[in-house]
Amino acid sequence: MKDYTEDKLVEQPAIKLFQELGWEAANCFYETYGSGGTLGRETSGEVVLTQRLRPALKRLNPHIPDSAIDEAIAEINGDRSTLSPANANRELYFLIRNGVKVRIRGDEGDESTETVRVVDWDNPEKNDFFLGSQLWISGELYSRRADIVGFVNGLPLLFVELKAAHKRLKNAYEHNLRAYKNEIPQVFWHNAFIILSNGSRSRIGTMTAEWEHFAEWKKINDEGEEGVVSLETIIRGTCDKHRILDLIENFILFDQSRGTPVKMLAKNHQYLGVNRAIGAVHKIRENRGRLGVFWHTQGSGKSYSMVFFSQKILRKVPGNWTFLVVTDREELDGQIYKNFAGVGAVTEPEERARAQSGKHLQQLLREDHRYLFTLIQKFRTENGETYPKLSDRSDIIVITDEAHRSQYDLFALNMRNALPSAAFIGFTGTPLMVGEEKTKQVFGDYVSIYNFRQSVEDQNTVPLYYENRIPELQLTNENLNEDMERLLEEAELDEEQERKLEREFAREYHLVTRDDRLERIAEDLATGEKPWSSRLTKRLPSVCTTRCGGIGKAISTN
Repeated sequence: MKDYTEDKLVEQPAIKLFQELGWEAANCFYETYGSGGTLGRETSGEVVLTQRLRPALKRLNPHIPDSAIDEAIAEINGDRSTLSPANANRELYFLIRNGVKVRIRGDEGDESTETVRVVDWDNPEKNDFFLGSQLWISGELYSRRADIVGFVNGLPLLFVELKAAHKRLKNAYEHNLRAYKNEIPQVFWHNAFIILSNGSRSRIGTMTAEWEHFAEWKKINDEGEEGVVSLETIIRGTCDKHRILDLIENFILFDQSRGTPVKMLAKNHQYLGVNRAIGAVHKIRENRGRLGVFWHTQGSGKSYSMVFFSQKILRKVPGNWTFLVVTDREELDGQIYKNFAGVGAVTEPEERARAQSGKHLQQLLREDHRYLFTLIQKFRTENGETYPKLSDRSDIIVITDEAHRSQYDLFALNMRNALPSAAFIGFTGTPLMVGEEKTKQVFGDYVSIYNFRQSVEDQNTVPLYYENRIPELQLTNENLNEDMERLLEEAELDEEQERKLEREFAREYHLVTRDDRLERIAEDLATGEKPWSSRLTKRLPSVCTTRCGGIGKAISTN
């Protein structure tokens, strides 16, 4: 056993919390093997508890014959050592979430295909929740003892690694979790998510996540709560029977845009915010299709929150839903399409999902599409004309990105006219300002708020530091006016040319972008004292009036 501090002060309180949430628990340190053993495992290399899986499948699928149940168990429990761990996890995730397809032969020899449900996502109490602590698991070369493994219907969907309170939490990732993934990889094939904790600090992540993508979970029921970092908060917030099923079914994505799957689990603010927005959809009649403004600051995963939102509606809210994603820039439109396609939410090619004109959008809305993408400029009219109606469908949800920007105020009412029965939700990275009341008229009030301060505290956004180090502009030529008059006379400009020159040089642009001034700024950035540099881990973004490239080039020579 591990030392007294970890077992008594971290592990035992954690187990007690799970039991309060309705999980059955057992200490498996002295597990016996065989059909009559503690868990029914034949060897410590097995990670699926078939003695719990089989009765669960029979209970959830009373119309499926035993032979088909056996086929489903074989599919779920098959060896996947030839696959990469990420691909094995992705394959099993979709089997667990969507069910296992099996073939059933009828009395007359005809075959039909049925789906064996693995989990009852809508009724938590119809599933089997079991927590095994101090569980021995054997790999090809080594045996390791897991602190806590959570089984749902006999499947190891939860892995918890605990450290003593006085030890760094990062050690749980670097010294333990990495070793487990290499030495007993089969325990992560079915895994939904992983919790790391030393009692005072806790983080949650997935089996493909690097340490920096393991996140804290500070709030349990609603984003209005005061955030608390604790083992109790993360267990109650993610492992309550209803919440763990909701997280697994609706808040996991696999991004395959770069080839190897990257598994993503919604962060605390995304989970709470999206569920608030889903609540607005359930009240669509009362709010008259104004689902709200979803303000989550830049860098907080806003585009993936759109995916979580729309995918959960498709799975959980009855209706033949179509989502129209609206942006105001061509490159942003393409990027959001790629985000949706990269996680498998959109399977249609771009030319079938991205509207090229207002007429093309009208055509696409008449067809059967789950997702469509368009630019707000498609809703432009000339000379105050009323935008024509595109569709009367009430099962269209318009998702707009950066819904507060001025062009949305100009065209938002046109969207309403085009889609009078649709629902609207606005996603934005910045708060609504005075003068943007038309945004509220179309989208409603805030449905979720996750501001810059919260994002910095959660380490989702890099802190913003301001230091005034501007090279001052000074007049060094006392005879500037006389010199300018002489130059103008020598140039022999007409009156219009003189007025144009006066307007141009009345601005400071030509002064602040002089090469010698840019050189001074570049030298300061490259060699000057930078008290903020220790806080930057990757790169320094630059915000410039223009000619950022000039500063970058100057920096490279210093």
